[in-house]
Amino acid sequence: MLSQFTDEEAALMADQRFFLAKAQIMAKVRRLLTATHAALKEEVASAALVTPPDFDPTNHHFVKGESLDLFPYQYLDFPKHFQDSNACTFRTLFWWGHHLVCALILEGEGIKQHKKRIVDRFHQLAGQGLELSLAPTLWEWKRGEGYTLPITHDRKAQIAAVLSERSFVKIVRFLPCGDPRMQLGQIPEFSRETFRAILPIVTR
Repeated sequence: MLSQFTDEEAALMADQRFFLAKAQIMAKVRRLLTATHAALKEEVASAALVTPPDFDPTNHHFVKGESLDLFPYQYLDFPKHFQDSNACTFRTLFWWGHHLVCALILEGEGIKQHKKRIVDRFHQLAGQGLELSLAPTLWEWKRGEGYTLPITHDRKAQIAAVLSERSFVKIVRFLPCGDPRMQLGQIPEFSRETFRAILPIVTR
């Protein structure tokens, strides 16, 4: 038997306004990610980053998709380094219906030193809205219990214990879609703030 549509589904199918609005929103997000790239270029140029071999500080990537757990998304990777088993990337991701998330992604060469800097410089990182991803993969973007652990001043021992068991590191900071800063289009500022907050992990 063929599925029938609910009244709500029928109304949505007939409503052109949603997809016109979606197209406008996604175009604005792309413009904001382009502005984010420009803002981050200034930050990267002035930072003495600890990076893997063959790291190109100009490398970047814009991506747009329709199904991250069924929801549309866009992201900017900059700086971007994925090569062999090494990763050293900063991602600014807009996820429709969820949040904007900025993430430092580290894997491979130098990971022991990165983890050591997190512990040694813990109180420089704590209290800035940063969270440690607890997911078994780098590609999970949910937030909350079981997914992320807030980096607060009282959690140094807990964070250190989690880090000791991990082969990669992902540090994230979230801006909910309903936050006033999202409506004001402050994605570049939020991403720049987050990049500055994670610098103790990736600088000497």
